Amino acid sequence: MNSDRFALTIDEYLAEKDVMFYLEDAITQLLEHKEEYVQFGVSRYLAEYFNSVRHGSHVLFREFGYIKATPHNRASFIRIFWKCYRQIGKNGVLLSALEYSSLLQLICPDFPVEVAQGAARMVLMDDALDCPMTFADFLHALQIQLYFEEFIESITVIYQDLLSGKSPNTVIVPTSTSMEQLPPLATSETAAQEGVDASAFQDAVEAACERYKHRHPPAPAIGEILQQDERVTLYGFLMALAKHEGISEEIGSLPSRANLLIDPEMDQELERLIAQISVSPTSSNSHTAAHRESGRKASPRKSLHHRKRIEMESDGSTEETDSSEN
Repeated sequence: MNSDRFALTIDEYLAEKDVMFYLEDAITQLLEHKEEYVQFGVSRYLAEYFNSVRHGSHVLFREFGYIKATPHNRASFIRIFWKCYRQIGKNGVLLSALEYSSLLQLICPDFPVEVAQGAARMVLMDDALDCPMTFADFLHALQIQLYFEEFIESITVIYQDLLSGKSPNTVIVPTSTSMEQLPPLATSETAAQEGVDASAFQDAVEAACERYKHRHPPAPAIGEILQQDERVTLYGFLMALAKHEGISEEIGSLPSRANLLIDPEMDQELERLIAQISVSPTSSNSHTAAHRESGRKASPRKSLHHRKRIEMESDGSTEETDSSEN
């Protein structure tokens, strides 16, 4: 157990863990779908809701605004994405940014294409966004893009100011549309290749981290990356953040790169489900019936059956979970 929580007041702890946010959402979901949950009882529903929050399965099929709302939600969504599509990386399949965006929208219907493209830029640069990339590279870039979104918006403005010779000491207030309004990163190809002075960029980034309370990578990791070369490009810096094991460990969503595609328990469960489907002569019909039944019962927004989400943690596939229940 984390003893640091005892150093906080009750109000500080509730705010840090976003307890009131989750409580309000739980009540909202209960009121909106009370016909579904009244048979279980309010106490059992709340227990299952907060249990799903603890396990990180609560973000599945939720709207993007909910996913962005807390650090825990963002980290949980990254883990869900990894668990759902880890097999793609294991099979060595390369996909484009648009294809990864489609996969993201299967588990979050309104997931913005721009976020997936932002992650792809870290891996491929602006002039190669249509190229396929590995699952591991995209996953780690997406982790940085989603978890530190406000930080990335701010340092992008800082980088542009340094590139154009302006002072980067202005206060930056990120907004939901700020990335859409950003001008090109460089005024020439030469400037883009050369980047900016790493020391000046580090000073400006560290000063920005002190000015606002948004999440940002640990300062030692930022310094470690920026002290390696005299000059740095924005995408080079962002990709270095994505590849930094210490930053990934700090977020806590993913295993190490060496173990990213290794999950014996999940592999065994997938093999069991595949074997079950292959030996069952009625599996195809029952699977179709399950989808028809689920279509009549609820939309993706209403897919809040926490028991299914908990099962999701073991096999990483919503489709195969439905088959196993039949």
